[in-house]
Amino acid sequence: MEPTRESFNPWSVVNVVFHHLAAQGLHPILGGADPGAPAAELLRALGIEPAAEGDRQVGENVKRQLAEIRAAMFDEAGS
Repeated sequence: MEPTRESFNPWSVVNVVFHHLAAQGLHPILGGADPGAPAAELLRALGIEPAAEGDRQVGENVKRQLAEIRAAMFDEAGS
């Protein structure tokens, strides 16, 4: 079996790193350079595909919930 490919939003990595540095007493400043590109490269180095829509599991949950809503609406409309 081929393992499923994970994806993750690079901005989530930026957020985690920012809060980690702040918790260590450092004062990171956002501005100047875009941290999204280096965060995406870090994800690729870890074998994770960067994707703006977030991780695969969240996307799958959204698709499932939308399918449930469609089913409920169409079943209700047909009654």
